[in-house]
Amino acid sequence: MSFASSPFTPMGIHSIQEQRDRWERKRSRTARELVQSEQSYCKQMDLVVTYFVEILKAKGTLRQDIRESIFSSIKSIHLINQTLLTHLELGRFGVGFEEFCTHLQLYNTYVDNIQMAKKALMVQVKQSKAFRRFKKLQESRPEFNQQKLEDLLTLPLQRIQQYKHFLRDLTENTGPDNPEFQQLSKVVKAISEVAQRIQDNARSHENHLQLRRVQKQLKGRKTRILTPGRWYIREGWLKTVPPKGTEAKPKMFYLFSDILLQAKPCSPIHPINVDKFACQRIYPLKECTVDKVFGHTKSQGGLISLTFARAKLLLMSDDQVDINDWYRSLCLAIGQLKSKNTVVHRRNELRRKPIRSDTDSQNTPELQQTCGIKRTMMLDEEVWEHSEGHSSSSITLTGESGHSTTKRLKPNEAPAARPQESSGSSCVIL
Repeated sequence: MSFASSPFTPMGIHSIQEQRDRWERKRSRTARELVQSEQSYCKQMDLVVTYFVEILKAKGTLRQDIRESIFSSIKSIHLINQTLLTHLELGRFGVGFEEFCTHLQLYNTYVDNIQMAKKALMVQVKQSKAFRRFKKLQESRPEFNQQKLEDLLTLPLQRIQQYKHFLRDLTENTGPDNPEFQQLSKVVKAISEVAQRIQDNARSHENHLQLRRVQKQLKGRKTRILTPGRWYIREGWLKTVPPKGTEAKPKMFYLFSDILLQAKPCSPIHPINVDKFACQRIYPLKECTVDKVFGHTKSQGGLISLTFARAKLLLMSDDQVDINDWYRSLCLAIGQLKSKNTVVHRRNELRRKPIRSDTDSQNTPELQQTCGIKRTMMLDEEVWEHSEGHSSSSITLTGESGHSTTKRLKPNEAPAARPQESSGSSCVIL
């Protein structure tokens, strides 16, 4: 019997070794690029600290609180990155980033302050002639390569995104038996959380700008668009189909995460509001259902139906792509809102205590009499609270016919989510 090795064994061992060599080459290339980019980053940060932070402090061009609002923790970030660079140049990637992550709060502070820093910088450029000349002089230095201070302030945010990609590549090409594998895996998670924080803050800021823009487009100040938790989705012209078969009229619609706002253009001869819109109706999406009436085929245009608790709305467009996009956006917004409300209700149910246990049915007459007195006192308190909150917990609801009816709500049913819209708004809230 021959005990010769299989002809496939050397080839298998050879292919495994090639794979390991390929991983090692990728890891070496990623490590080299990481070190080189860190050197460039630290050099740029050093220029910012030297030619802006330190000189502004020495000259006293800006007050200390203004300097801190613009530059935040950039000086401390520069120090911890210099320490990180020392570790990286010695090849200690795991140890270096593990120590670096203990100071990530400095980056979190900088990330949360970046929008305020940009605003403070813009104000100082506009108001301070001395600072404007100083900024222009420093930016003209050849070391900055024609970069503006506004661009230099975003360097830490960009660097965090670069760290995330570098560390993922480094971890993927590091063997599990390598002592740095566990360290790099933890670091990737920590850096990714800061990167996600940057993206979330950017989305929130962009959403805030969109809400402000829509608020400025609406006439007057009665309709409040800037509400916490509200997200802008889309806007556009759609035709509303009246119930009595008259001509469909184009209206401007704004879709948010919780409401659909219908508006009409103001009079073109108005001296102030010529480019603005007047709010007509606000439709809450909480109890809305949307259906596509037609527009399923490749015909021109489409019609969608929206059913609310106290109204029904037919929206039409001659552009089928546009009406399909509206349909998808409405379905997504309504679905997310309903799922969010379901989670909140379930959480409240878990927190609710049982009203009465089985053993309460065997209470003595004295305990039953005491419970009866307590229940009577609670009922009296509820009646008193209802009479006290009578004026503050009633809203006027308007239907399609134009008649208004007043519905009294209990204190726990008052619409606290949109207090600004229901008080003093010229829009009809359905």
